[in-house]
Amino acid sequence: MVDVKIYTTRVCPFCTSAKSLFKTLGVSYQEIGLDTDPELRTRLSTENNGWRTVPMIFVGEKFLGGFDDVNALHREGKLMPLVQA
Repeated sequence: MVDVKIYTTRVCPFCTSAKSLFKTLGVSYQEIGLDTDPELRTRLSTENNGWRTVPMIFVGEKFLGGFDDVNALHREGKLMPLVQA
């Protein structure tokens, strides 16, 4: 399986939903909190077309977007092939 990273903040219902989705699918992930690292959040935003909201979800080095984006990929049957590549 490809590494999954979810960049989150503490008070974020979409972050909770993203983590729940991956848990339900049996996919392990690394959670990285952005609450105390504004420089990392700024860098990630700059590197990913100005994306500013959390969660920021990566599969390997590929930025997938936030929860809505990943959930749409899952509903279309496209998420697991990315994770299992």
